[in-house]
Amino acid sequence: MAFSRGSGRISSLASGKLLATTRRGIASAARKPAARRGLASAAPAVQEFPRHDLPPVPNRLEAIKNAKPFSAFLTDTYQRQHDYLRISITEKCNLRCLYCMPEEGVPQSPAPDLLTTPEIYMLSSVFVNQGVTKIRLTGGEPTVRRDILPLMQQIGSLRSKGLRELCLTTNGVTLHRKLDGMVEAGLTGVNLSLDTLDPWQFQIMTRRKGFEAVMKSMNRILEMNKLGAGIKLKINCVVMRGINEREILPFVELGREQDIEVRFIEYMPFDGNKWSQGKMLSYQEMLDMIRAKYPTLRKVQDHKNDTSKTYEIPGFVGKMGFITSMTHNFCGTCNRLRITSDGNLKVCLFGNAEVSLRDILRKTNNGNPIDEAAFEAMKQIEMDRRQGLSTEPLGGTEHERELLDVIGLAVSRKKEKHAGMGELENMKNRPMILIGGKPSSPSSASATPPTEPKLTHLSPTGSAHMVSISDKNITTRLATAVCSVHFSNATPLPLIKSNSMKKGDVLSVARIAGIMAAKRTSDLVPLCHPIGIEKVSVELEVVGPSSSTGGGTKEAASIPWQGTGQGDAYPFHSSSSSKGRQDLGFGRIDVTATVQCSGKTGVEMEALTAASVAALTVYDMCKAVDKGMRVEGLRVVRKEGGKSGSWVEG
Repeated sequence: MAFSRGSGRISSLASGKLLATTRRGIASAARKPAARRGLASAAPAVQEFPRHDLPPVPNRLEAIKNAKPFSAFLTDTYQRQHDYLRISITEKCNLRCLYCMPEEGVPQSPAPDLLTTPEIYMLSSVFVNQGVTKIRLTGGEPTVRRDILPLMQQIGSLRSKGLRELCLTTNGVTLHRKLDGMVEAGLTGVNLSLDTLDPWQFQIMTRRKGFEAVMKSMNRILEMNKLGAGIKLKINCVVMRGINEREILPFVELGREQDIEVRFIEYMPFDGNKWSQGKMLSYQEMLDMIRAKYPTLRKVQDHKNDTSKTYEIPGFVGKMGFITSMTHNFCGTCNRLRITSDGNLKVCLFGNAEVSLRDILRKTNNGNPIDEAAFEAMKQIEMDRRQGLSTEPLGGTEHERELLDVIGLAVSRKKEKHAGMGELENMKNRPMILIGGKPSSPSSASATPPTEPKLTHLSPTGSAHMVSISDKNITTRLATAVCSVHFSNATPLPLIKSNSMKKGDVLSVARIAGIMAAKRTSDLVPLCHPIGIEKVSVELEVVGPSSSTGGGTKEAASIPWQGTGQGDAYPFHSSSSSKGRQDLGFGRIDVTATVQCSGKTGVEMEALTAASVAALTVYDMCKAVDKGMRVEGLRVVRKEGGKSGSWVEG
């Protein structure tokens, strides 16, 4: 399905192509100046050297003579022309990389929700006829798609329409089996994802075996290139502090005698990958590590739309690049669009805005997936129409116009640059594995059969045991628990407020008791893991007597005690957590306990223990004057961290 850029009319589907259409003014005539490149690099100024692999500069007059206006539908308001399309062709992957796949996995979309091969070809044709010259197939892992070779052959046929590059991003595990057929279909470039050169570390980082197969694929590409295949090979390495930064130099040395470009990628946040700024090794730090061993490291000229900053070491055949999405964005020259495996268009990798192209495309087939049979029927109808044998309207014209309008509108709304580091880490986006799939949502969860809830502290035989947390990642975890001590007569409250209880300062003693209890939780609750608590806040608030049952009047409130003495760390006060607390008409003490740690397990039990022991201490110190006190409402009202994310009591 293709749109011709040179015609002023619109016609229906023909041979799987959306034919010519008028380029209407989706992009405003009063566009803003070209986007700036974002944050200035903190790297020291270095001399740039020309790249031997840059194409020769054509004759200027000849270039002007042959130039064609670029599609308005693929040009945004910052004059960025999007001639590079990435298409995810599957959600599935044969690895489980730490930074890509959430620990608990992701729900798979139902097969009817995913793009079919004819649909991928039809959309590819649309974009190529609007000016896209490079298509990259991604996943998931694209090589696990059974019909990837026929798909690549169909897309490769678009070279006659202006497609210049057909590339693949792959983990390389099964690539060597299909590489010959891919080259015959028109493969021009491979980005091989590889984060370690250590077979054992590979298994840890990917949770699977396969290092030898990946190296076999890489070596096969190098062999084919010696025979003239001309495949651009790049190794993509995501660098994470404390995990694989020691391998930066071994990766650099891959290019000593081989024509390989290793690209080091700053660790980026995606939904479910437990990103933290502490794990991210910046571009500048990587440069410094390499320069320490190779002081002759120098910057070379980048291509116009390169995502990476390219460097070389004199005497090395290969090069290295740095993809600096987090510290030095390259949004000003971004020319990329993405189609997810369920047919949504994403104009920015880090944006959460998406529009469905699949649904518009399927209007030509009554909303059903366009399989090979439907595709052939559509082509036959168009052939009959061309020959005057059929007057049956296909309905394509309206849908073709709608498709381009949606694409153009999405591109025109693309922002000047993506959010900064502080915003990205808290922004909801797809997991990296599903940048080509359905977002994790209640609706998508139905794609996976529900599992029966079970108690995690019970073994299959029903005996109690401590849950293993060895495979969990260390994250910042926080929990807040609350409860209340309700008085049954008017005696305790004045004594507490005047600090006249025989046993001493009720609020201070209770506060200290709560803090101590939080630290001893694993001694009190048998199956709790011992953890290193970083902060504890126990707040006790005096709520005055009231004749109603809907609460009380706050007459005094204590200042929360911070376990680390670092000030007010928790903006969560008992006044906002008094929902459901009712006194008996004689006042009460509201207890709020917040606990934080950096570890592999949550701190809900520590917060509950702190709140309950603080309340019990109030009870103990006041029982001489009130035998009818009640401790009520113990519960967690807030938690953060862990695979279940953040939660606040509604």
